[in-house]
Amino acid sequence: MSNIPFQAIDWASIEKIEYQGEKGVAFWQTIQFDGLRIRLVEYSNEYLADHWCQKGHIVHCLEGEFISELKTGEKINLAKGETYVVSDELSSHRSTSANGVKLLIIDGDFLKNNK
Repeated sequence: MSNIPFQAIDWASIEKIEYQGEKGVAFWQTIQFDGLRIRLVEYSNEYLADHWCQKGHIVHCLEGEFISELKTGEKINLAKGETYVVSDELSSHRSTSANGVKLLIIDGDFLKNNK
């Protein structure tokens, strides 16, 4: 990763991009640095991701709640103030939210799986 000088992020000035889920929609606001991505993500009511993700993340729930479903069948409910962390390629997971949620998601090279 490159060095990142101090900077404040005005999320209101970051464009929201819409992504269709299998059900519902997700809105991403993304800041990209070399080897680091920071996103504010909102899932609509009745959202279900359209894929199983293998990427590593730090996911912090800012508002609402959601379920992170693992391909093993395990379901982890996360609510406001809760966080999960996983490295690349260590789980297949997807998100679902009945009533919508707002998340801060951080991922990047530091989460690569060092097999």
